[in-house]
Amino acid sequence: MNADTPFQLDALLTAPRRWLSNDRSAVFAGALLFAIALPCLLAPLVAPYDPSAQPDIIGLQSVAPSLQHPFGTDPYSRDVLSRVIYGGRLSLAVALFATIVSVTFGTAYGAIAGYTDGIGSTILQRILDALLSIPRLLLLIAIFAAWRDAPLPAFVLVLGLTGWYGLARLVRGQVLALKAQDFVQSARALGATRARIFVRHILPNVVSPVVVAATLGIGQVIVLEAGLSYLGIGVRQPTASWGNIIQDGSDQIAAHWWISFFPGIAIVLTVMAFNILGDALLRALQPRKSVI
Repeated sequence: MNADTPFQLDALLTAPRRWLSNDRSAVFAGALLFAIALPCLLAPLVAPYDPSAQPDIIGLQSVAPSLQHPFGTDPYSRDVLSRVIYGGRLSLAVALFATIVSVTFGTAYGAIAGYTDGIGSTILQRILDALLSIPRLLLLIAIFAAWRDAPLPAFVLVLGLTGWYGLARLVRGQVLALKAQDFVQSARALGATRARIFVRHILPNVVSPVVVAATLGIGQVIVLEAGLSYLGIGVRQPTASWGNIIQDGSDQIAAHWWISFFPGIAIVLTVMAFNILGDALLRALQPRKSVI
């Protein structure tokens, strides 16, 4: 008998151990992400200055990196290192909570769309197709250009509510495939209700692809938030985020390179770490075929 289930819950539980033993890239990415996230989490304790303080708007304006200011200062005499640390805390928090929102909606919608039969499933799929046809970036620019005073919680919510369509399609496909599996048919033959089959047999087997998609999604939201903040329609000054710190130095990048360079490097390293972790998790959760 062939056992060929696309994603198994036990694989998700054993994945961290497989990373540590078999995947050095995942260990490197995890260590890199920890090294970036820990200072951001402890920002009030490790940041050398107040990120919004402007101690000397003339004397400390756009000062190059030095022992006193390792990342230099910006045109408003603010310490770039402190702003990168605080900005990282905000950017990571925005990405995390927006991803939680999108994962919740995407998983629920995709599971219902895949498990529902008949006209209901068709309607849900057509709605999803229509939503997938809308360019997310253009939609967000239009929303925040019109709603320029959107508070941060609303900003996070909108990011999350516009990012679940692809995950919903992925979950729907997984549910459709699982419905035809032998173990689901066996449970139905034994008299299990549709609700019990959905909760006990379908949902646990879609957890793994959802976790992989969420890991990759966090990196995507970090880039998206940085781009919107760079354009001035995301996180607003004087609150620091990696995107608006880059914007502070964008008009003088040749002369004052450090203002945009360090938050840019932080974005690149963080997104790279999340992508490596997502790829490693996907490899760890690849289907394993066995013959009994």
